[in-house]
Amino acid sequence: QVQLVESGGGLVQAGGSLRLSCKASGRTFSRYAMGWFRQAPGNEREFVATTSWGGSNIFYADSVKGRFTISRDNAKNTVYLQMNSLKPDDTAVYYCATARYATVVAATYERWGQGTQVTVSS
Repeated sequence: QVQLVESGGGLVQAGGSLRLSCKASGRTFSRYAMGWFRQAPGNEREFVATTSWGGSNIFYADSVKGRFTISRDNAKNTVYLQMNSLKPDDTAVYYCATARYATVVAATYERWGQGTQVTVSS
């Protein structure tokens, strides 16, 4: 089974950048699509970005397109989320998750990390 641990969250001013990492345990990491989701207080969990196992299929939420970049290093069992031009609306707990295919639907993801807090101040 795959276990996921996110890191890289923190407090940043609007316009700043952060890079989140999600390291997976297990030897089958490269077989999974990897997604990032986020959840702000009082809101439902929402899709942010996803990448297929080989990186050929990548999708972004409209709200982050052009500002966030998802990437993965299968040799390191790690997926990244580079976040630039951050806005206060990006404040949330960010989660990574695994799925069989790169989709935008949270219910299709099987394993989830514990989340990392991102706070963007104005």
